[in-house]
Amino acid sequence: MSSKRFFVILAVLALAVLPALAKANFSGDWKLNVSKSSFGQMPAPNAMTQKITHDDPKLTTATKQSSDMGDFDMQASYTTDGKECTNQGFGGNPMKSVVKWDGDTLAIETKGQFGDNEFTMSEKWVLSADGKMLTITRTFKSAMGEGEQKMVLDKQ
Repeated sequence: MSSKRFFVILAVLALAVLPALAKANFSGDWKLNVSKSSFGQMPAPNAMTQKITHDDPKLTTATKQSSDMGDFDMQASYTTDGKECTNQGFGGNPMKSVVKWDGDTLAIETKGQFGDNEFTMSEKWVLSADGKMLTITRTFKSAMGEGEQKMVLDKQ
């Protein structure tokens, strides 16, 4: 085989692999699928939607949630490059997050305060192969206890 032909084949193989190496893009309007989700000891919300705009490394979220405890809206902006980001948390307290890629999974580590209680929260975001389902696994710890949640959101 000639070296020219070898390099052409190598180039074609490299281009075929590139889409597999592309990072997930979480952009879209998402709706919580309560029946596929689990909230541990916490009550499930009645409804939750999330609008995600993702242009790596920029990631923004706008979450609307309603539950028996009331309704809330929350906006957040992150970067996926591992730099610390600060967002407004519950009760106006700042939340500091570090977001980075772990393969195709987006890992978010957050520290914040709810009332007088400090908390830490870890999230893993995984997009289904067809891009129509987002699974967020969340663990949290505070002086009030710890727990785990799994939220499954369907793309609208």
